[in-house]
Amino acid sequence: MAFTRKNLKGDLEDLGSNFDGSPDLEFRLATKALELSESGLGYQRIPPGYRFPYGHVHERQEEVYVVVAGGGRMKLDDETVELTQWDAVRVAPGTWRGYEAGPEGLELLVIGAPNLGENPRDDVEGRRDWWDD
Repeated sequence: MAFTRKNLKGDLEDLGSNFDGSPDLEFRLATKALELSESGLGYQRIPPGYRFPYGHVHERQEEVYVVVAGGGRMKLDDETVELTQWDAVRVAPGTWRGYEAGPEGLELLVIGAPNLGENPRDDVEGRRDWWDD
């Protein structure tokens, strides 16, 4: 088939409860559902004032975070940047990253490449409470 169509909110399972954080955290992975072979795609909604509980780093994957609603902050290694709607942030492999929502929450599309295949966890290291103030 030349295309695949999925609704990010309606067709994909919400994995937010897997992250033992806020009960309102939404985390949906679209890579397999869209049959992506060269890239990855995810959607996240972080509730107002909430920090995603894990920071992470990829060995090979480059990611782009696109703010589709709300705003907040993102920590990239030792630097913190403010995020507003329609900001796009490219994060190179080897860079630790984490994010938190501002008072209106934070909604992100996360685009990654290359596709990490059947064992995507092999490329990523995550750490709970990585971002200390």
